[in-house]
Amino acid sequence: MELTADYLRKCETLAAAVSQAKARGQRIGLRKSTSNLFRPRSQAGKYLVDVRDFNRVLAIDPQRMTADVEGMITYETLVDETLRYGLLPAVVPQLKTITVGGAVSGLGIESSSFKFGLVHETVEEMEILLGDGRLVTCSCRENPDLFFGFPNSYGTLGYALRLTIRLIPAKPYVRVTHTGFTDPDSCFARIAERCAESALDYLDGTIFSAQEMYLTEGEFVQNAASISDYTYMDIYYKSIQRKSEDWLTAKDYIWRWDTDWFWCSKHFHVQRPGIRRLFKWALNSRTYQRIMRLSHSLLPDSGGTESVIQDVDIPIVSAPEFFDFLMSEIGITPVWMCPFKTRDSGRGWDLSPLQPSQLYVNFGFWDVIPTTHEKGHFNRKIERKTIELGGAKGLYSTAWYDETEFWNIYDKPRYTQLKQTYDPQDVFPDLYSKCVRRH
Repeated sequence: MELTADYLRKCETLAAAVSQAKARGQRIGLRKSTSNLFRPRSQAGKYLVDVRDFNRVLAIDPQRMTADVEGMITYETLVDETLRYGLLPAVVPQLKTITVGGAVSGLGIESSSFKFGLVHETVEEMEILLGDGRLVTCSCRENPDLFFGFPNSYGTLGYALRLTIRLIPAKPYVRVTHTGFTDPDSCFARIAERCAESALDYLDGTIFSAQEMYLTEGEFVQNAASISDYTYMDIYYKSIQRKSEDWLTAKDYIWRWDTDWFWCSKHFHVQRPGIRRLFKWALNSRTYQRIMRLSHSLLPDSGGTESVIQDVDIPIVSAPEFFDFLMSEIGITPVWMCPFKTRDSGRGWDLSPLQPSQLYVNFGFWDVIPTTHEKGHFNRKIERKTIELGGAKGLYSTAWYDETEFWNIYDKPRYTQLKQTYDPQDVFPDLYSKCVRRH
């Protein structure tokens, strides 16, 4: 595609600033408007690359069903634009503030991932800003080593300034059905069965207790019997237990989890009707993230609790065992379940430990646990169990691996090759330093 003059001008300015920082011997960090990281993030002594202005749709091609976008565009902005064409990104992560570039440099997921894979598997091309100021275009044909090495690199190889992503047709509404289970084996068997079919558009689940879980199936429809609204007084996750069938607009389905940050808004007391009425404007993930970051800076950890904010990916065959572990030894509820199948691209994604063409279940659980144990006790148990079952965990949150353990999971020889090719002077930190909290 022909790039706009504004985009090219911004790239030239940014590349020059990065080149100058490199010449000064400075490490490089990222300045952006939103962040969905839940681990320590020090920017001390770094030159902060200001990419906040890379937040636009460059082009939408309705015939090819692709969108060319800047890397810091949020999915909220992107979805608003694609819906004007009756289209949606093939995979839209759950929160409005997640950026396209961030979802690729991590491993973004959503309820269409059983069909289309993870976010990076819906990308056709990227333009990456390297630590020496170069801009490198990559795809499965052009610079394929960078294309397949960038996902899950968390900004340690460079930053995605432009991406071409695949879109899918959308209808005005999504009909959802919630099927309850009291037995996890039956629930996971149903997940495997439904993932083998192609009729569904969306599939995820919610665990409320060891004896109460629901599988939610979504299907695009042209008309709706009635339309629910979970952007104000009604709370989506609570509706799952009381409704077997529901209809939402396509846009409200995509953002069904954002209003209450799944269920984590309870920590800010905004699920109380009186407070909810007063703060309608604040019912969104952006607000909760700001409050959380402020509380972390103003209220130091006093002990007695452990923050457990994790997403772990478990092969479907081991999902019942992880479920039992989660209920008996961690005890957090509710829990989000999202099945997904990684696509066979013909070669692996270098920094993803997930096996191609295998069905996984993502378990998302986010809470604070009272504890008298040493720091990291529950998070370490989760990491060990995940490794034991052949799974992987998201690196957006706190990690407790030692260095040997970490590089046994993430291919160190391959990562070293990528660093030597694209960041030979270590302008960016390495993946272990960036993603693992040192103790």
